[in-house]
Amino acid sequence: MTWEIALLLVQDGISTGAIYVLVALGIVLIFLVTRVIFVPFGDVVGYAALTLAALQLGQMPGTVWLVLTLAAIATVMEVVSLARQGDAHRIPRALLFYAVLPILPAAVVYFASMHALPMWLATLLTVAVVLPISPLLYRIAFRPLADASVLVLLIVAVAVHFAMSGLALLYFGPEGFRTEPMTRAFFDLGALTISGQSILIVVSSALFSFLLYLVFERTLIGKALRATAVNRVGARLVGILPSTTGATAFLIASLLAAISGILIGPIATLYYDSGFLIGLKAFVGAIIGGLVSYPATAVGAILVGIFESFASFWDSALKEVIVFSSLIPILVWQSFTSHTGVEEEIEEDESEGQA
Repeated sequence: MTWEIALLLVQDGISTGAIYVLVALGIVLIFLVTRVIFVPFGDVVGYAALTLAALQLGQMPGTVWLVLTLAAIATVMEVVSLARQGDAHRIPRALLFYAVLPILPAAVVYFASMHALPMWLATLLTVAVVLPISPLLYRIAFRPLADASVLVLLIVAVAVHFAMSGLALLYFGPEGFRTEPMTRAFFDLGALTISGQSILIVVSSALFSFLLYLVFERTLIGKALRATAVNRVGARLVGILPSTTGATAFLIASLLAAISGILIGPIATLYYDSGFLIGLKAFVGAIIGGLVSYPATAVGAILVGIFESFASFWDSALKEVIVFSSLIPILVWQSFTSHTGVEEEIEEDESEGQA
């Protein structure tokens, strides 16, 4: 291996890792706020990429039917729940959040798909129609089990993943799709040639990571999310509803997933189940950060991207095996350095349930 090839592999790894950064940050955000290891996160990324590809081909994306189905289920669940609790006066607000707001972008995408769309408009519509997916999944599958153990929530997340993957096969078929690049520019830096798309990916990842930092540090919503992540019982005592912060965390994560899908679409051919591997690789980066540290998660995701790039060069058929095998020493190391045991987690869950 020459140093030119090594530089090329590092550049490719950073580009891929920048996408994993957004996915990993979303996974950590959801876990800290709701204790849910959101396995379907990669599926949402895949839906975003496939939605943009369908719009570019002049086809109606199946994501529209997914959003309509989830909105109908979530609306019925919320209305029935409010009626049983005697809070009928809150039903109009529930209809606004669970029916009107999700259906509106889906309807716009449905009619817009009949026309040729410029890149910027197709991108905005993709983000708009993908945005409600994660909050709706939270309302349907995870909010009713908010006080369940992490293991139960993980089992439910795996079940949701299989449902999402099966629906993606139904809506988009088994064919692979690759979206048009947002820029075809190339820049020569000595022996290294960098594509404009790679630069766009890295810059976008850095920008959205910085915006996420500003949300946590400068806004009340971010502080409420941090409070729920640190102490759910304390957050309740000061008037912060975990259900509200949970929905907000899923909404932000859905935005990160949409951006990730849009960015990865031009550099990889995606199939209905490709998002799962993307989510797993980002999860490795999140594990490096211990599922608690955003900066460490970002660094871990970049390292995973670089590691995958070199593994693909050595043996492309075994690159996934090599990347996922790196979890073993990471987990062994964290098992020796972690100070939180299973008993402590059980006691914390019991105290929250009593509160």
